[in-house]
Amino acid sequence: MKKLKTTNGCRLLVVGCWLLSSCCAMFVTTSCAPSREKKELVRSRLKYARGFSVKDSLDCKWVTVGYPYQGASSGYEYVLVQHGKPVPHHEKNVQVISIPVESIVCTSTTHIPLLDYLNETDKLIGFPTTDYISSEKMRKQIDEGKVKELGIDKGMNLEQLFSLKPSLVMGYTMTSDLGQLKKIKELEIPVVINGEYLEKHPLGRAEWIKFMALFFNKEKMADSIFNMIEQQYVSTKNLITEKMSKPTVLSGIVYGDAWFMPGGQNYAATLLNDAGCLYLWNDTDSNGFLQLGFETVFAKAKDADLWIGASDFKSLKDMEAADHRYALFGSFKKKNVYTYNARTGAKGGSEFLELGYLRPDLILKDLVKIAHPELMRNYELYFYKKLK
Repeated sequence: MKKLKTTNGCRLLVVGCWLLSSCCAMFVTTSCAPSREKKELVRSRLKYARGFSVKDSLDCKWVTVGYPYQGASSGYEYVLVQHGKPVPHHEKNVQVISIPVESIVCTSTTHIPLLDYLNETDKLIGFPTTDYISSEKMRKQIDEGKVKELGIDKGMNLEQLFSLKPSLVMGYTMTSDLGQLKKIKELEIPVVINGEYLEKHPLGRAEWIKFMALFFNKEKMADSIFNMIEQQYVSTKNLITEKMSKPTVLSGIVYGDAWFMPGGQNYAATLLNDAGCLYLWNDTDSNGFLQLGFETVFAKAKDADLWIGASDFKSLKDMEAADHRYALFGSFKKKNVYTYNARTGAKGGSEFLELGYLRPDLILKDLVKIAHPELMRNYELYFYKKLK
């Protein structure tokens, strides 16, 4: 499975799979100083995220991104050292990063809310395609000239990036070939890989706020934020009971010659299931996106109650103009079609594709409101809207 990407640098709802690993607290002894003095390392507890792990000691943090891209057999290791403290003994392939970082360049809009929620908005100094950042706080920084436009993702202006001298570049990759990120490392600028998009559980993606927090020494703040998100998600999920009738759901649209929709193990399918929906492709094993023929989809979903996740269309008329066959579905005829682009930034960026990774609790509330409106009578949709 590969990660689909919009031209604006945002990532669509795609998830990879990572084998479960122990998240229980454990203790080991290892060196965290050039003198190899033994100190206690504590493995930080993660509840849902499977793509990274952390072991802490007094003056440094050992961070492993174990699953940086789909199909990876190995990952990347980093040692985060407090300013002014000695660099510990480490292997050559371990990247040393001085913390707290004073400036950062991010490469995905999904990284932006992590900075905002940690009150580190002002640390971003560069970004590819800044027009597609939706955050009001970050747009203010951009408008004031504090965040430099670095060009389109793979064509980032490395000369300008180098001139910024960021403390850190946070990137993502879909293969072992790091591309531009490799060139950035050759400029002796620290690079870390964020693999949030590969998490299977929605709360696993949200938990990557703890990853960002490591670089600013804000672990306690991140824990508090995540606990709030988890509590909201779980309390909403608990509104759904086994005896409730579940509306049947169709998702996705046609791209080129194929209909793309979440597989049954995709994190989007998990959200639909937790919201008390019967996603019609829930029984498929894919954790990525299914690519199906129109006829196959129509045969199974022509009478679906709801169509949720109809890309970024602005109206039913626009949908029909794009492909007249959409109008054949019962959910279209009944006007039960929902897009996720109710909120866009000042320059057209999608708030869903930016904030949604961090706030699956808001997505779940939207889905429950759509599928079981009687359970959330006073709630107004946040990300989603019904097309007219």
